[in-house]
Amino acid sequence: MGGYESNMDDILAEDMHHWYNKFMKESPSGLITLFELKTMLEMQGMTEEASSYVDQVFFTFDMDGDGYIDFVEYIAAVSLMLKGEINQKLKWYFKLFDQDGNGKIDQDEMGTIFKAIQDITRCYDPPTEEIVTLIYEKVDINNEGELTLEEFIEGARDHQDIMEMLGKMMDLTNVLKIIVNGQKMQVKSPE
Repeated sequence: MGGYESNMDDILAEDMHHWYNKFMKESPSGLITLFELKTMLEMQGMTEEASSYVDQVFFTFDMDGDGYIDFVEYIAAVSLMLKGEINQKLKWYFKLFDQDGNGKIDQDEMGTIFKAIQDITRCYDPPTEEIVTLIYEKVDINNEGELTLEEFIEGARDHQDIMEMLGKMMDLTNVLKIIVNGQKMQVKSPE
């Protein structure tokens, strides 16, 4: 784990001028549109779920809702993903999962996001259904089939295995590396 953390520290510790230059190289207008993000991530041929996931990530990072990610939003997103506190990350995960914005996550919403992540990474182990079932069995204490922000944060924090799974599944390191290095994402084929 130490090597992983030091790698992320190195990415974030890069000179702010360097980050700005990378951002402006990818988007000379100073703004990244959803289309430009999908182009950077080479989304051609991805499933509808994967495309929907990137949409959701984009709109989550577009903090002012203007349809663009500007440099401040970009740095805030990078910083959150690499250095954010556990509660900050869990709140971000919740917002990402809550696709309809009703303040609750149901199993379909969570499953859709996990399936999209697996379609992007091409890593299907463990299966989406298994992940969602495990989370709801441990976290949905009232068996309502949906989680509030408080239930999600408290439940995730109370179960180390869920925290590890969320951390692994929601890791955007490859996305950040693509943006920073301009390189193709390496993917694993399903077995």
